[in-house]
Amino acid sequence: MSIKGRVFKYADNVDTDVIIPARYLSSSESAHLARHCMEDLDPGFATSVRPGDFVVALANFGCGSSREHAPLALKASGVSCVVASSFARIFFRNAVNIGLPLLECPEAAEAASKGELLEIDLGSGSIRNLTRGCEHRAAGLPPFIREIVAAGGLIEYTRARRPAMAAERGIPWMRKGALCDTL
Repeated sequence: MSIKGRVFKYADNVDTDVIIPARYLSSSESAHLARHCMEDLDPGFATSVRPGDFVVALANFGCGSSREHAPLALKASGVSCVVASSFARIFFRNAVNIGLPLLECPEAAEAASKGELLEIDLGSGSIRNLTRGCEHRAAGLPPFIREIVAAGGLIEYTRARRPAMAAERGIPWMRKGALCDTL
């Protein structure tokens, strides 16, 4: 699956407090978070980002506190993928949990500039800079992570897989109307 979008470029150590400032954490409503995404670092981000655009950053993107609000704010704002030289471990896990794809590629992160047009294939890890005419390759997302992202996150993935998981394990209580339907 190939995605095209513009680059919003940032430096090293973009922490979760600038992705979504703490003063907005009283809500986990995605539209509210999207309106304030990146506002302390890039005040025009929320009004200029369009669905399909990319955040590209250097090292240690998503460092800081372990709030799930940060990748949720990025996804809700329309960001289709974050490309960085490296990610904070907890941010990476939270992004997968909510279905926001991330690619680690130092070469692509260094080469991209704000406003350039990229085309990304999540399966192969191909990151084509259409503005510069160059291509970089990140490790593609493993199939199970692509499935989680495609489902919209871990909760949705688990809901969709629940009947198959029950059948595989022979668990009769994992049926429609059972207690686990709250997943």
